[in-house]
Amino acid sequence: RLILSGKFVRLLLATSPRIFEYAAAFPPAAANSSSSIIPRNSLLAYRRCPKIDLQRSKLFSSGGSNDMTEEVAAAKAAAAEYKSSDKDGAGPATVFDNILSGEWGSTKVHEDDVSLAFRDINPQAPVHVVVIPKHRDGLTKLSNAREDQKDILGHLMYVAQLVGKKECPEGFRVVVNDGEHGAQSVYHLHLHVLGGRQMGWPPG
Repeated sequence: RLILSGKFVRLLLATSPRIFEYAAAFPPAAANSSSSIIPRNSLLAYRRCPKIDLQRSKLFSSGGSNDMTEEVAAAKAAAAEYKSSDKDGAGPATVFDNILSGEWGSTKVHEDDVSLAFRDINPQAPVHVVVIPKHRDGLTKLSNAREDQKDILGHLMYVAQLVGKKECPEGFRVVVNDGEHGAQSVYHLHLHVLGGRQMGWPPG
C-alpha cells in the first residue's frame, strides 16, 4: 500500500496545479464561434497543454494572495518541461496550439494573417488581452527571437498598442514574461496587454 506524506502531497499540488484543471477548463469549441466557452473562474487554465483527459477538479479558487505563488510554481514546472522537450528548438506543444486550431474557444479581440489577440481567462486587470503570433517558428520565448523575426516582433507590439489604445484610453501596460525567472508558463511567445485601472510600480 502506497502512503503519501502530507508534505509530499502539498509539494505535488504546489508544483503541478494545472494538471487537474485543463480537462475541465477546455470543452470542445462550438463550431464557428469566437466566443469564450472556457470557464472564467478556472484559476490556472490554458497555461500548459493537457496531456490526458482528467476528471473535472477544482483544487484552487480564483483570486487571493496565493495566485502569485501558484503562478511561480506553474512557471517552474513549465520551464522544466520546456528544457526536457526542447530538443529541436520547437518547444513543447501548448494550449495556444489548440486555440489557434479552433479546438478550444477564445474571445477574439483582433486577428490578422500573422497574429491573434484574445481575452485572458484569468484576467489580472479589467482589461487583459493576450497577443500571440499564429506561427511560433521557434518563438518559444522572446529571448529566442532571431534577427529575421524583427518584423513579427514589431507587428505584435503594433497589435498590442491597437488593442490597448482602443480598450484602455487612459493608458495600459504591455508585459512579456521570459523564462523561469520571468514566470513564463506558456512557451509560445505572447504579449499581455493590461489596463482599465491604475497600474502600480514596480511590477512583480
